[in-house]
Amino acid sequence: MSDAKTAAAAASASAAEPARDAMPRPMRIAESAFDICYLLFDLAAAVTFFSLAHGRTVFVLYGVLALVLGGGDAFHLVSRVQMHLRGVRPNTTARLGLGTAVASVTMTVFYVLLYFIWLQLFPGVGVSPVVAPLIFATAALRIALCLMPQNQWLSGRENLRWSLYRNVPFAVTGVLVIVLFATSGNAGGLGMWRMCIAIALSFGFYLPVAFLAKRVPAVGALMLPKTVTYMWMICMGLQLLHRL
Repeated sequence: MSDAKTAAAAASASAAEPARDAMPRPMRIAESAFDICYLLFDLAAAVTFFSLAHGRTVFVLYGVLALVLGGGDAFHLVSRVQMHLRGVRPNTTARLGLGTAVASVTMTVFYVLLYFIWLQLFPGVGVSPVVAPLIFATAALRIALCLMPQNQWLSGRENLRWSLYRNVPFAVTGVLVIVLFATSGNAGGLGMWRMCIAIALSFGFYLPVAFLAKRVPAVGALMLPKTVTYMWMICMGLQLLHRL
């Protein structure tokens, strides 16, 4: 093979390789430790809810909520931890993309479960009859849009149009759940009005990542406080164990 052909082949091979993990090693280790602790927290919370539910539906739902949250995020976070600690592999981009797709679906299910938890906690609080159908419809639309091949999850390429398509109904679902917890307020002295703040913060951290992280990688750091808000939502359920 001539030198020109050899150089061309090397350039082609180099272009086919995924980009190297540019994050400094201490940050990679710190993020990996945080991700592992978060997933273990979700698992421990689920076990706690199930073991202490004693037939109380609200805590069974909370246990399912914790499993859905941790299980869905694990598809993405385990791949990130492997990338940070073992380096980028040829299938890293596809695995991260698949994990993001799965987490997008499970995050939607998370809010539907949160609606059912609200129903269990505040059965006497009246809301408009259109709220429930809208939650189900926007959640179903979001999941359907996440499953469309146009998202190109496995390619690692950004598709802003489809990011907008799938996140608009997701935001509507979130706003509707916020409305529910705002309506119930501090009924029963349970302090669940704080759920409004947690959900609003989670979307405030998530949406910039959804639309900007590919072009401005530093924005991806917002996923850490977003994860903390989800842990806060789980902790709100844990503090109810000794109050209900």
